[in-house]
Amino acid sequence: MKMLELKDLTMQELTAKGRDLRHEIFNLRLQQASSQLEKPARLRILRRDVARVETRISQSRIKAA
Repeated sequence: MKMLELKDLTMQELTAKGRDLRHEIFNLRLQQASSQLEKPARLRILRRDVARVETRISQSRIKAA
């Protein structure tokens, strides 16, 4: 996911996207704990995506203030 993709999303869409990403991270961590995780690099990608979403949310809040 690129920042350009997040640029046009509303605040509600961004929070929903962040929630979905965190839920996916949770599921992958469960798979990792049971040694069933096929793509460990996916966790790293998801963490970065969550950071991008959070950055975009904070930028929106600063801009609105």
